[in-house]
Amino acid sequence: MRGVRALTFDVFGTVVDWRASVMRAGRSLSPALAENADWPAVVDSWRERYQPALDRVRRGEAPWRPLDDIHRSTLEETLDVHGVTGLAEALREQLVSAWHRLDPWHDSVPGLARLRRRFITATLSNASVALLADLVAHGGLPFDHILSAEHARTYKPDPAVYRTAASRLGLEPEHVMMVAAHPHDLAAAQAVGFRTAYVHRPDEWGGRRVAPPPADVDVAAADILDLADRLA
Repeated sequence: MRGVRALTFDVFGTVVDWRASVMRAGRSLSPALAENADWPAVVDSWRERYQPALDRVRRGEAPWRPLDDIHRSTLEETLDVHGVTGLAEALREQLVSAWHRLDPWHDSVPGLARLRRRFITATLSNASVALLADLVAHGGLPFDHILSAEHARTYKPDPAVYRTAASRLGLEPEHVMMVAAHPHDLAAAQAVGFRTAYVHRPDEWGGRRVAPPPADVDVAAADILDLADRLA
């Protein structure tokens, strides 16, 4: 990994467990909803609307807006599809704000702490800066910088997101490594000159979807602690 000076991390799914955290938030809304709603199905369906909504922004079919706004609109669609009715606006806002309080995977904090001794560490997420700041505070995530697609006013995997991140770090792309559990994110970063590291997260979708490591990544790791071992 000669020449790599900074690691940028995807956050949802790679560093934090969005699925379990948002399901827990849904189940805590009220006893009646907890009993009547299929929260694993609701949360998965909500997340499945995420990329199509971002794609519309990237294609210029919709204006850029913060991720909280996208989560609000896609939540409305999701609740309708799953027949979750009678959810007051304040409770819907609790669900949207749950994305600000996602718990890290067990290896994330110690792994990041080890990597930070050798590399600059930064987020590189579609979440807004404010949302990422809340996640960092909630999970005690030891990042040096908070970088967001918000800085480029578009969303990953638009190349502008990765180029903007490298520029903000004051580095050429070849001196930055993108770390993610999602092959499409790594492929887009690689296309602009980043080095790449795949982190295996078989439980991101509750074991339903497991992305195999791309063949052309620089490093494939079992988790962030394993990544620290491989980059030592």
